[in-house]
Amino acid sequence: MLGWFKKKFSRKKKTEEDSVAPVPQQEAVAEPTAVADTAEEVAAEQTPAAPVAEGPGQEPAAETAVAPSPPEEVAESPEAAEEAPAPAAAGEEGREPEAGEDRGPEQEAGAGETAGPEPAEPRDEAGAARTVDVGRDKPRSMFRRLQERLGKTRDTLVHRLDSLFLGKKEIDDQLLDDLEEILITADLGVGTAMELLDSARRSVRRKELSDPQALKKVLRDKILAFLQESDQPAELVMPEEGPFVIMVVGVNGVGKTTSIGKIAAKFVRSGQSVLLVAGDTFRAAAIDQLKIWGERTGVEVVAGAQGADPSSVVFDGVARGVADGYDVVLIDTAGRLHTSVNLMEELKKIKRVIGKKLAGAPHEVMLVLDATTGQNGISQAKLFHEAVGITGLTLTKLDGTAKGGIVVNVCRELKIPVRFIGIGEHVDDLRDFSPEEFVDALFAREDGDQAG
Repeated sequence: MLGWFKKKFSRKKKTEEDSVAPVPQQEAVAEPTAVADTAEEVAAEQTPAAPVAEGPGQEPAAETAVAPSPPEEVAESPEAAEEAPAPAAAGEEGREPEAGEDRGPEQEAGAGETAGPEPAEPRDEAGAARTVDVGRDKPRSMFRRLQERLGKTRDTLVHRLDSLFLGKKEIDDQLLDDLEEILITADLGVGTAMELLDSARRSVRRKELSDPQALKKVLRDKILAFLQESDQPAELVMPEEGPFVIMVVGVNGVGKTTSIGKIAAKFVRSGQSVLLVAGDTFRAAAIDQLKIWGERTGVEVVAGAQGADPSSVVFDGVARGVADGYDVVLIDTAGRLHTSVNLMEELKKIKRVIGKKLAGAPHEVMLVLDATTGQNGISQAKLFHEAVGITGLTLTKLDGTAKGGIVVNVCRELKIPVRFIGIGEHVDDLRDFSPEEFVDALFAREDGDQAG
C-alpha cells in the first residue's frame, strides 16, 4: 500500500523505531557476537518500545483503533466482506453525511461512491486485507478485482478491438477508420486517439506492422507509455522532516471527503500517524462526515464551526500537526466550481496560509476527479492546476463508467501523476495507481491472462 511514499517514511526516525522490535530477532541469529547476550537482546527489544508509546498521543490511538479489527474479520472471506455487509449497511446510523459529500443519494447510488455501503469499509479494509495476507495469493485476488471493476471500460475498448481484428488478415484504411471510432468512444480523447493512430500508420508504412492482432499489442504498449510518462515518485514533493501535508481539492460531488477517509485509512494501516483537517466549512454535514471517517480510522479531526473561515481552521490544523509531530496531515476543502473566480481565489488563500505556517507546504495538492465526467475532467484539472498547482490526481468511480480511457488522456495531456484510482465502495477499492497493473487489467482476458 502507498508505495509512492514508502521511501520517504522509511527515512523517518519514527518508522525506524517502529521497525526495531522485529529486526533484532533476525540479527541475533545472523550475528555471532549476539548469541551469548540473549538476555541483553531481550532488554534491547523492550527498550525501544517505550519511545514508541511516548510518541504523538494520537498515534497509539490510531493503532488501537485499527489493531482489534483483524481477529474478527480474518475468518470472513473477501466475498463476504465485499457483498454481505452492503445490504445491512444501507440503514446504519451516521451515513447521512456520506450522501451529502457528493451529488445526492439518487445520483451517487449508481456511481460507486454511495453513502449506504460505506460503513462496511472499515471491516473490509481490515478483514479482506488480513485474510489475503495470511491466506491465498493477494496480488492475484487484488488484480482480479481490478480487472472486474474495469469491466465497462474493457468492454468499450478491448472487446471492441478484438471484434474489429477478428478474422482480419491485413491492416487497411477501413480498419484504421473503425479503430479511430473505438478509441474516441472509449474517452481516450481526440488528441490521444490521433497519436495512437499516427503511430500505427507509421509502423504500417514502414512495413513493421501488418498483422491486425499485432496492432493490439502496439496500442497497449503506447497506452502504457503515456501512463508512465507522467508517473512521478512522491519523494520529489515530500519534506525531509515534519508532517507531510496533503491538500485535497476538486469540484462538488467528486468524492473528496470519502477519498480523504480512505487515504487516511491507508496511512494508518501503514503505521503512520494521521491528522484530518475539516477545511470544508461551507457544505452542510461535511464536518460531521469527516469526523465519522476519523472515528472509523482512529485518527483525530481538527474542525471549526460550520460557516467558519476555512483558512483559520486549516491554519490551526497545520499548527496542530507540527506541534504534535504527526506524520501526515490531510486537509479537506470545500467543493467549488472550477469556473468560479471567487471560489478559486479562496482556494489560493488557503494554500498561502498553509505555506505561512509550514514552509514548503502543502507538499501535495491532490485533485479528485470523477471519472464519469469524461473529458470535462481535463478542463477541471487545467483550471485547478493554474490556480494552485496540482501535484497528484485521484480518479474516482472508474467502476461505474465506460470512460476509463480518461486516465490515459489525463496522463498524456497534463503530465500530472495519478496517485489513486477508485474502483468501488470499500476502503481497499481506492487503489494505489500502477500504470503496469492498470494496463494489464484493462487488456487482460476474462481468465486473467494477458490478451494480445
